[in-house]
Amino acid sequence: MSKTLVLSGNLAVAHALRQVDPHVYPGYPITPSTKIMEAVASFIADGEMQCELIAVESEHSAMSAAVGAASAGARVASATAANGLAFMWEVLYIASGSQLPIVLAVGNRALSTPINGFADHGEAMGARDASWITLYSENVQEAYDNIIQAFRIGEDKRVRLPVIVCLDGFLLTHTSENITLEDDETVKAFVGTYQAEYSLLNPDQPVSHGLSDPPAYYMEHKMRQQAGMEQARAVIEEVGAKFGEQFGRRYGLVDSYRMDDAEIAVVILGSEAGRVKSVVDNLRQAGKKAGVLRIRAARPFPEEQIIRQLLGLRAVAVMDRSYAPGAVGAPMFQEIRSALYDYRSSAPPVINRIYGLGGRELRNADVEAIFAELEALTSGDETVPGIQLVGLRGEPLPTWQELRPVETPTAKTEQPYAQ
Repeated sequence: MSKTLVLSGNLAVAHALRQVDPHVYPGYPITPSTKIMEAVASFIADGEMQCELIAVESEHSAMSAAVGAASAGARVASATAANGLAFMWEVLYIASGSQLPIVLAVGNRALSTPINGFADHGEAMGARDASWITLYSENVQEAYDNIIQAFRIGEDKRVRLPVIVCLDGFLLTHTSENITLEDDETVKAFVGTYQAEYSLLNPDQPVSHGLSDPPAYYMEHKMRQQAGMEQARAVIEEVGAKFGEQFGRRYGLVDSYRMDDAEIAVVILGSEAGRVKSVVDNLRQAGKKAGVLRIRAARPFPEEQIIRQLLGLRAVAVMDRSYAPGAVGAPMFQEIRSALYDYRSSAPPVINRIYGLGGRELRNADVEAIFAELEALTSGDETVPGIQLVGLRGEPLPTWQELRPVETPTAKTEQPYAQ
């Protein structure tokens, strides 16, 4: 029977892991996700989990042990954050290249240096091309729900890829909320019994892992990961729908809020979506047709859903909690503008607002200002900056207009070589 408890995000994730009870948890504690490993260790010590906890000397070793256990046919989970995820970098690619459905909770935290223990999405965005399915949680309930779904998504025979579940550091990992904790046996039945497709310990089906792959085969093997990622879109929605039927909370690739008749909208990931939704409610009361599109699955990227939601709007702001120095805007902004490129004749103008780096506070007034800029864009105001950091002290970033060359470049007519 389900029950309502007050839990932090870390404890909610730990309870989800207790209910699933994976075979192996290799871990190394790091703020702000340390409590996940501590709670799992307590559950095991109290006889509430049969899981084998492996305490290693580093995050690199934790993911290496996860790969070894998963290759042997075990269901595997772990947790990390920030520099811990960065330390796993090499092995993230080994896990996905071996198509091992490991589940990894990430308490999103800014990367050093300077050392910062607070939330942003830089570390997870840095891993976005490691071929891990990546889900972002808006609140503690969703963090719990995402962990449960992650096992079923990654282990699906059409997918067979590892899964990262993100929850913003301190904002979710340490904040306590009322959540519905589902019945243990019902969760176990929903996730199901894991049967690895390939196991190093099965003598009747010999397999190899980690072999050298020459140029004649490497691309084809990498495309198997791509095929799994493409299939994952449908699987995420299927699992989210079945989860809704079972537990009453349905999930998809994106979460649209008051988008049906919206004219202007913000696209965002993570915990601050709730703040933006509350601002939208206030704007709606003032007669402004504002909406929010929250991206739940950053990988696989939900291109079709984003295009469907954003085409027809008059202006859009993508709010990124990460930064890409030297690039034209932050990661989600780049991907969303790319998705809209083929529809550029009818696509809305898209601006980028980079917020909350290193835990910098986002205020309601900041969100209201972003929507005011979108309204200005719909009126033809060309002075609205295309890319800007929210709450940055000192000189702002140059606007698109200031970066734009005076003359439009034309194709060169000279011969490439001297005659």
